[in-house]
Amino acid sequence: MTKRAGILVAVGATVAGLVTAVPSTASTAPAGTGPGAPAAASPSWTGCGTKSYPALQCATVRAPLDHDNPSGRQVTLALSRIPHTAKKSQGPLLVNPGGPGGSGLSMAGFVASSLPEKLAAQYDVIGFDPRGVGKSTPALDCLPKYFDSVRPDTVPDSYEAETTARNRAASFAAACGEKHGDLLPYMDTVSAAKDLDVIRRALGAPQINYFGYSYGTYLGAVYAKLFPERVRRLVLDSVVDPDGVWYEDNLGQDHAFDARHKAFAAWVAKNDATYGLGSDPAAVEAAWYGMRDAVKKQPAAGKVGPGELEDTFMPGGYYNGYWPRLAEAFAAYVNDKDQEALATAYEDFAAVDRSGDNGYSVYAAVQCRDAGWPRNWNTWRNDTWRAHRKAPFMSWNNTWYNAPCATWPVEPLEPVRVTNDGIPPALILQATDDAATPYEGGVTMSRRLKGSGLVVEQGGGNHGITLSGNDCLDAHLVDYLTDGTVPTGGGSGADAVCDALPEPKPAPATKAATNTKGSTLHGLLGFRG
Repeated sequence: MTKRAGILVAVGATVAGLVTAVPSTASTAPAGTGPGAPAAASPSWTGCGTKSYPALQCATVRAPLDHDNPSGRQVTLALSRIPHTAKKSQGPLLVNPGGPGGSGLSMAGFVASSLPEKLAAQYDVIGFDPRGVGKSTPALDCLPKYFDSVRPDTVPDSYEAETTARNRAASFAAACGEKHGDLLPYMDTVSAAKDLDVIRRALGAPQINYFGYSYGTYLGAVYAKLFPERVRRLVLDSVVDPDGVWYEDNLGQDHAFDARHKAFAAWVAKNDATYGLGSDPAAVEAAWYGMRDAVKKQPAAGKVGPGELEDTFMPGGYYNGYWPRLAEAFAAYVNDKDQEALATAYEDFAAVDRSGDNGYSVYAAVQCRDAGWPRNWNTWRNDTWRAHRKAPFMSWNNTWYNAPCATWPVEPLEPVRVTNDGIPPALILQATDDAATPYEGGVTMSRRLKGSGLVVEQGGGNHGITLSGNDCLDAHLVDYLTDGTVPTGGGSGADAVCDALPEPKPAPATKAATNTKGSTLHGLLGFRG
């Protein structure tokens, strides 16, 4: 999941405060992992409070670049914290927004302020930038401005166009190898999970509580596999399918995002009185593809070609709270020929800034290293065209996003089999219509983690569903973080079911974001993970 530039407006002040407040110094003690490893130096916390989260503190810890060589080269991990205030603490609660490549520093303040005050007071809520990300150092940035507009059309209409796109992806992989060749062998989920244990030991905690969204669910499951005795509580929201890491999972996304794009078109059609794009969902979808054809011929405001258009509307597949804003831009372009409206939506939802360059570099580094990807391009081509015929919205876009893995300069690892019967019951939360991490992933993970409780949001299509305005889901989260209670359905499938929140109202975009919890969370989660 890479951070886009504009969509972080709701939490921008918080992020800015963290960026300037993380101390530049860190402990120098070497740190291995696992039982018997040397003690990590305690973090030196300093105030880095913001207007939204005045109690926030920041620090850094050091971890080995290569955990098999704990006394060798070190990396710095940036941390944030809302400390507990209750007399009795339940220990650290590490929170992660996903990715790979997502910054987690703002998550501590968000989670602590979103939980009931009495419950949040019992935890030290810890945010962190994983290795290579954000304020952790060294930070990756393989090829700055790789996503600058206007990029070639994602759907190749000739052999030459496909070759150009392949070469472009290969150039990104080569740039990563040239610039960060010393880091790439250690950019993987297992290394990041071992970093979590360094953080645990630096905090002086015998166990951790962990709460992860999206890719953060896989990171948490891998940590639990490596250090089962160190897990106290484990919350996984919007779950990566551990059996599809990562090529198959991305193919699954192609179909799921297309379904969410159709749901968006149906919502626009339902609200034809507001948007004037027709009352037939198929006609609305056809109008969207007509817009795509138009910007291919002439990019809107010189900025938005077909790839940028897909990127602009893709966030609607993560969170339907963005639908009113996207629909307004869609209608303005189609009905009023307003190119600037589309360009503004692109800047807000899709333009990649420096943090986005960093996030994508880490995304590629981790996913390409974690597991094997096809090296024969015919496999990519055939699978993508097969998906595109049924799901044209983003199949080729997704392929090019991941295509650097076809020529990645570091050999892949074997994925971790996360099956686990050695941890306390985990809480797993999953929406049935999630596009980024389709429903089957939550079911699979619940089967892999013995004794876990699966809570399903029936009819929900958002990615990241707790602390986002659904009281039913949040009640399960609160019960679990209070005393470890998980629902037990007594059979296969869901152990508890919550109804999805109502669809957004077609109010003007300036008034549409009535679910402030949802908009804040999804600004933090970003996209692509």
